[in-house]
Amino acid sequence: MYARTATAALAAAALMGTGAVLMSTADTRTADRAGAGHVTAVTGVSTVSALTTNAKRTAPVVFAHRGASAYAPENTLAAVDKADALGFDWVENDVQFTKDGVLVVVHDTDLKRTTDAEEVFPDRTSWAVKDFTAAEIARLDAGSWFGPQFAGTRVPTLKQYLDRVERNRQKLLLEIKSPEIYPGIEKETLRVLRQKGWLDRAHVKNRLVIQSFGADSVKKVHQLRPDITTGFLGTPAVAELPSYAAFTDQINPAYTSISADYVDAVHALKGAHGKKLRVNTWTVNDAETATKVAGLGVDGIITNTPDVVREATG
Repeated sequence: MYARTATAALAAAALMGTGAVLMSTADTRTADRAGAGHVTAVTGVSTVSALTTNAKRTAPVVFAHRGASAYAPENTLAAVDKADALGFDWVENDVQFTKDGVLVVVHDTDLKRTTDAEEVFPDRTSWAVKDFTAAEIARLDAGSWFGPQFAGTRVPTLKQYLDRVERNRQKLLLEIKSPEIYPGIEKETLRVLRQKGWLDRAHVKNRLVIQSFGADSVKKVHQLRPDITTGFLGTPAVAELPSYAAFTDQINPAYTSISADYVDAVHALKGAHGKKLRVNTWTVNDAETATKVAGLGVDGIITNTPDVVREATG
């Protein structure tokens, strides 16, 4: 992968969160984001000053959203491997609790969209992840909905997912999904990460970020393990950003909700580890939008089509 061939100079320049999170070679190339006059925010919400014609920015880090999920079933080991095959270090995933307290990697809080749960368990009245045991979920086909070549693909446990990411020498942007319905999920997530060797200094410093839409969940992770880089998923009001900076290192908003002024406001603050707050935006899947959000100065782009975004911004 690209990050594995990065020079020491590039690695030193790619600090993130609590430490030196290595960007890929493609991600560290600079590119002109030049424009004349003024540029309107992606959403059209506000008009902001454009970059000068001579300005250069480091290309955003590209995160493979739920793995390379445009090309393989989301949140599966196949999607992780596809991201690896395309040359991407960073993968994003979602974790939830089963009925018997096992962490599994799946996005929706119910199993209908991405598995055959309705066929395997026709007598059930709920398809919620939390109402199925880990053994029941292990029986489900999580690939056929995407394509016949993925028939038999399973929903991985977090332990299985971590093993694959480790095997591929990738890095993980881990989302704690819907923490309000899973009491204790932060502590259990950290326990599994520790058990699988992901809370040693090397992983925490270079290869792991934990994020959530739940501010309280992010706070809890920060309280339990202050050394871990954390991200808040959302777009807090500018006036509220200092309060978020006390417990997080990243503000990770939807691309439709940001402008260059907003990105600048985030960058003006230091996060929980005393470094500039970063902005990783989601979910950008086409070249035109990728170029626009890169021009706003974001630090990272979360995407189902990482190859398309890399080509547009790198």
